[in-house]
Amino acid sequence: MNKVDKKLAESSLENVLKRTRKWFFYAGLFSLFINILMLVPSFYMLQVYDRVMQSRSLETLLFLTILVAVLFVTMGLLQVIRSRVLVRVSNKIDMDLNGKVYDTIFKLARLQPGKVSASPINDLTKLRQYMTGNGVFAFFDAPWFPIYLFVMYLFSPIFAAFTVFAAIVIFSITIINEKSTKKGLEKANSLNNQSSFFLNKNIQNAEIIHALGMHEAIKKKWYDKHLKFLHIQSQASDVAGKWANLSKTSRQFFQSLTYGIGAYLAIKGLISPGTIIAGAVLMGRALAPLDLLTASWKGFAEARSAYGRLNNMLKEFHEKEDNMDLPPPKGELSIERVVVAPPLAKTAVLKGISMKIPKGSVVGLIGTSGSGKSTLARAMLGVWPLMSGTVRLDGADIHKWDTQKLGPYLGYLPQDIELFEGTIAENIARLGEVDAVKVVEAAQIAGVHDMILKFPNGYDTKIGAGGIGLSGGQRQRVGLARAIYKNPIFVVLDEPNSNLDREGEVALASTIKYLKSIGTTVVIISHKTEILLSTDLIAVLKEGMLSMYGKSSEVLVKLGLAKVQPQKEQKSQSSVSLAKPSSEGKR
Repeated sequence: MNKVDKKLAESSLENVLKRTRKWFFYAGLFSLFINILMLVPSFYMLQVYDRVMQSRSLETLLFLTILVAVLFVTMGLLQVIRSRVLVRVSNKIDMDLNGKVYDTIFKLARLQPGKVSASPINDLTKLRQYMTGNGVFAFFDAPWFPIYLFVMYLFSPIFAAFTVFAAIVIFSITIINEKSTKKGLEKANSLNNQSSFFLNKNIQNAEIIHALGMHEAIKKKWYDKHLKFLHIQSQASDVAGKWANLSKTSRQFFQSLTYGIGAYLAIKGLISPGTIIAGAVLMGRALAPLDLLTASWKGFAEARSAYGRLNNMLKEFHEKEDNMDLPPPKGELSIERVVVAPPLAKTAVLKGISMKIPKGSVVGLIGTSGSGKSTLARAMLGVWPLMSGTVRLDGADIHKWDTQKLGPYLGYLPQDIELFEGTIAENIARLGEVDAVKVVEAAQIAGVHDMILKFPNGYDTKIGAGGIGLSGGQRQRVGLARAIYKNPIFVVLDEPNSNLDREGEVALASTIKYLKSIGTTVVIISHKTEILLSTDLIAVLKEGMLSMYGKSSEVLVKLGLAKVQPQKEQKSQSSVSLAKPSSEGKR
C-alpha cells in the first residue's frame, strides 16, 4: 500500500491518536516514577520493623517518617499531573473529533435517512470518559509489574515465584472475563442504540400517535426492544461481576497468604520479620493493576466498542480533499444523463435525465406522483448522490463545490418544511449571523413581513423545533423567505403552494416574478396548473424519464392546458408591496 492509499485508509480518529501519542508517552513516564515511589510503603515498613524497632531510635523514626512524607507528596503530585495530562489529552481528542463526527452524522443522515442517530457523539463521550477514569491507569501501571517482581526477588525468590503465580491466575481471570463478556456487551450496546433510536423517532411523531391512539402499541414495541437490551446487558454484567469479584477475592487471598509464606521463611531464618509485612504490602501493590483491569473491564469493553464504531465510521466516510475555490456561480444548470436512486435503494428513480436550464429562467417541473420530481430536485442541489451522470452548475460538477461556500447561492423549499428552534429571524437567516436588513427584505419579497409583524414579538418570536407554534401555511411562507434570503442565484421550490391560501399564492407569484427580475434561476415543482403560467420552460417527467421539455406555452398546448388563465389578483391591505431590490442584492 503506497503512502497515499495508506493515508486515505486511516481515519481521523487514528490520525488524532497519532498526534497525541507523545502525551501518552509522558503519562507512561510519570507512571514509571509513580510506581517506583509505590515501593516506599514497603521499604518504610521494612526499616521500621528491622531498624527502628531493633535500635529503638526515635531520631531514625522521625527521619524516615519525614522522608516518606516527602516522597508521598511527590508521588501525589505526579499522580495529579498524570491525571491532568490524560484529561487534557482526552479533551483535545474530543475537540479535534467532535466537529468531524458531527459532520459525518449529517452526511450519513443524508445518505442513509432513517438509520442514523446521535450515538456516535455518545461513543466519543464514552471514549473520553474512559480515558479520564481509573480504569485506564491499570494499563499504565501493569507494565511496571517487573519492578515489583524484582524487589520481591530481592526479598526472597520464593516471594517472587508466588507473585508470578498469583499474577498468572489474576491475568487468566481477566482474559476469561474478556472472552465471556465481549459479545454480550457489544450486543447490549447495539440493542440499546436501537431502542433509543426507535424512541427518538417516535417522539417526533407524538401528535399522530396521540390522535390515532397508537401510544400503547408504540410503547409495547419500545418496551420489547428495551427488555431485550436489559436481558442481554444483565447477563453480560452478571458474568463480568462474577469474574471481577473472583479477581478481587483472589488478590486479597494471595496477599494474605503472603503473610503465611513470609512467616515460614522468617521461621527458617531466610528473611527478617520486617520483610513479612513489606512483602505482603508489595504483593498487593503488584497485583492491584491486574485487579483494577478486571474490575474495569466492562468500561474498557464499552470504550473499545465505541472506538471501533467511530473508527469504522470515520474511515468509511473520510473527509473529502479540499478543492480549489471556484468563482461565484451565475445559475446555469446542466443535467447530463443523470441516473439517481434514493439512498439505501438499488432501483433507479431517474433514468438518464438530460436537460439544460439557462441562467435566469423559471422552469416548471411536473409529472404524476412517483415520477421522480423531488428526486430530481435533490439531485440538482447535490443533496443525493448520483448512480451515474453529472449535474453541473456553471460547468462545474455540483458535488465538487464546497457546500458551505455554495450554500448561500442556493435556495431550497422542500415539501416537508423543517424549521429550527430559534427565532423567526434566525430561521430566515439560516441560523447564521442575522442581517436584519436582509431578513426583512427576504420576508417582504416572500410576502410574509406583515404576517410576522402580527406575532407577539415580531421577528424575535421564538418557535420550537420543526416550526412548532406555526401553521402549515405559515411554516411554508417562512421557509420561502429562508429560501430566498440574500437573493440566491438558483432556487428550487418543491410544492411551494401546497399549504397556501389565496393570499399566500398571490405572494408566491410575486416572489417568483421578483426572482426572475433579478436573474435568479428558479425550478418549481407543482401539481397546480396556475403557477405554471409564471414559468418560461416546463419539464414533464414520466416514470423517471424526461418525456417533454420546452417552452411553457408549447408544452401547455400539448398537455391541453393552454386555456387555463390566471385568476385576477385581488388587491387588499394584506397584499405585499415588494421593495425594489438593492444593487447589492443582484447577482
